Amino acid sequence: MSMVHLSSGINAPASGELLSEPAIVARLAEATLGERSRMPWRGLVADYDRSRDLIAAMFDDFHEFNQRVRVPGGFRLPSSAGERRWKTASGRASFLAHRVPTDLPIHRARAAQDRPVFTLSTVRSHDQYNTTIYGLDDRYRGVFGERRVLFANALDIAALGMRAGDRVDLESLCDDGVPRHARGFLLAAYDIPRGCLAAYYPETNALVPLSSFADEARTPTSKSIPVVVSPHDPTAAKPGGAPRDIAIAVHG
Repeated sequence: MSMVHLSSGINAPASGELLSEPAIVARLAEATLGERSRMPWRGLVADYDRSRDLIAAMFDDFHEFNQRVRVPGGFRLPSSAGERRWKTASGRASFLAHRVPTDLPIHRARAAQDRPVFTLSTVRSHDQYNTTIYGLDDRYRGVFGERRVLFANALDIAALGMRAGDRVDLESLCDDGVPRHARGFLLAAYDIPRGCLAAYYPETNALVPLSSFADEARTPTSKSIPVVVSPHDPTAAKPGGAPRDIAIAVHG
């Protein structure tokens, strides 16, 4: 783990119009920041060594990044915790107790609703790296040929009066009152705590309000989305086309 090495694609691009992720980010930054930024965004994309030099200047663990990454196998990022070295005043691990919050969006949504409100967490499949999707199979969870899948506890599925294999729609609940939906998901019984759901992203990104983020890190609250589940309405707009033939192994 924590190995840093060079990699490159082996497949021919599907189109000459496709842009790399760094190119997309650089163009967004350039268009958004304009003259407020002195960063040569296009230059960073033209030569990735320039980005690695900036990383090396910022993080000590990436010293001589360009030289070390070209060694066969790359290099390993150190982890003091993994080596049982605690960088604390006492030299020992510190444990901090935090009060469990009781006024999160999920609590407020449940208090305001007379129907079951679930906590949805977004996850990746096996055939996925971040938002790059390489296939429609997820051998982690026994799903093959589909990504619009909603994992739920079998008892919750029964309590909703539904069955595994039913198609359902998701609606997220937010204090701003803006309707947000993701439709046409296949219910799959899974070993997950009651009251909790899981589904792949980016298929469920539309359910996360831009205004909902962590207090300190300001990352989207994609692991705690208050949602309600309803039978799929085939007349409603649904991205992704018609349902495909799929195979799902049910986990009890």
